Amino acid sequence: MPAMTEEALLLDDLSATGADFHRRGWSLATSSNFSVRVGDDPLELMITKSGKDKGRLGREDYVRVGVDGRPTESGAAKSSAETMLHVVLADAAGAGSVLHTHSVWDAATGERGLEAGGVEIAGYEMLKGLDGIATHDTAKWIDVFPNTQDIPRLAEEVRARLADPQRPMQHGFLIHRHGLYAWGADIAAARRHIEAFQYLFECEARRLAACS
Repeated sequence: MPAMTEEALLLDDLSATGADFHRRGWSLATSSNFSVRVGDDPLELMITKSGKDKGRLGREDYVRVGVDGRPTESGAAKSSAETMLHVVLADAAGAGSVLHTHSVWDAATGERGLEAGGVEIAGYEMLKGLDGIATHDTAKWIDVFPNTQDIPRLAEEVRARLADPQRPMQHGFLIHRHGLYAWGADIAAARRHIEAFQYLFECEARRLAACS
């Protein structure tokens, strides 16, 4: 049997991640989308095809796209409607992988942060699950963007926040009543960021409910 290619192994890892997120209730029905960088010059991503059950992904459920967000092969199946968000995160943030979830905690946290444009979470040990954070004694700001069907415009808003010289966006962001986008240097880092955010969002939601 021939050895599997590196790209095939990456797709298998993404598919296993999708099955895990589906089991946890973070990527139900056909929600969510996942990508991994497979080329740098030019930039290329493998991203989930539109409308796929993320709990049952196989290697055939991904499409290769370029820096313009379009499939690199003629006649290829349609990729996720939110492909340009993945492209911008790979291009402007250097992401090796981007993962997007639709959990209850994503929706609850986004609801709370819409008016202020984000939410701040501080003091949790789990903050150390995010790259570059070495202590619980810190505060993390998570941007919340209004939901929209105009993905190209949203992608440019995300690009601008990534380039903010004062407080550039890192690790992840929320879309109101939609879900969480998180990224990392590779699939493992992006998955760790998703898991850390899900824990933090649930803790904050439960804390606020107990205090109300």
